[in-house]
Amino acid sequence: MEITVLYRDNETIHFLVEGIDVAFANALRRTMLTKLPAMAIDEVLIIENTSVMYDEILAQRLGLVPLVTDLESYNLPEECDCEGKGCSLCQCTLTLEKEAGDEDLIIYSGDLSSQDPKVVPATNGIPLVKLAPGQSIILEAYAKLGTGQENAKFQPVSTVAYKYVPIVTVDTSKCDACGACVDVCPKKIFLLDDGTISTQNTLDCTLCDLCVNSCEPGAITIDSKEDTFLFKVESTGALPPEVIVEKTAELLKEKVRQALDFASSL
Repeated sequence: MEITVLYRDNETIHFLVEGIDVAFANALRRTMLTKLPAMAIDEVLIIENTSVMYDEILAQRLGLVPLVTDLESYNLPEECDCEGKGCSLCQCTLTLEKEAGDEDLIIYSGDLSSQDPKVVPATNGIPLVKLAPGQSIILEAYAKLGTGQENAKFQPVSTVAYKYVPIVTVDTSKCDACGACVDVCPKKIFLLDDGTISTQNTLDCTLCDLCVNSCEPGAITIDSKEDTFLFKVESTGALPPEVIVEKTAELLKEKVRQALDFASSL
C-alpha cells in the first residue's frame, strides 16, 4: 500500500491510496466517521436562562459546537478509571456567563470559557443565542470523548469521501476535435489546441460520462484503476486532518490485530 498526499491545509487533506480494494477503502472511511474519538459537549447544567430560547435547544446547540480535541490527555468514559462518572481524565468543563446591557447581545461559541486551554471551540464565530436587553445566561457544560457511532456530534470529520482514480483516454483516430467534450465537461478536463484534444487534471473527473455521450462512439473512454482511490477528508476542527488519517490507520491496524488473535485462538 502506498499513500501520496496531494493537498493539505489546516482543515482538509486530499490523498491517493494505491494497492487496496474497495472494501478496505470503505473501512477507512467508516472508521473515520464512526470509530475515531472526538470531544463534544454531552451534558449542560443551566443555572440561569432568561432568554427566549428553551434550555433544551440551547443545550443541543452547545453539543453541536466542534471542540479542539486532545486525544493524549483524555480517555473514553468507558475506559476511564472513574467508570464514566466524570473526572479530569475523561471530562472537561466549559462555562458561560453573559448578561446583555442596554442593547441586544449575541452569544457566540468563542464566549465559552474552558478549564483546559487545549479543549476550546474549534470556531469562535458560531452564534448560540441572542439576548435582549437585561437577559442573561449562566451555565456549565461538560465535554467528553465519544465516537460517531454514539452520536454524530462526536465525528471529527465533516466530510470524508473517496472515489476511483479515473483514466481518461482520447482516441485521436476517432476524435474529430469538434470540441463538444470541452464544452460539456463540468470539470474542464479537456483542452482543444491546434485541432487536437488533450486532457488535464484528470483526477478532478467525476466519471459522469457526459464527454463520452457527446462524442463519437469510442472517441473518449473513461476507465478507473481498481486498486487506487482518491480520498478527500475535511475536519470539523476537532483534529488536524493528517492526525485523523494517522489515528484512523492505527485503529484499523488494531482491529486487524484483534481479528487475527481471535482467529488464532479458535
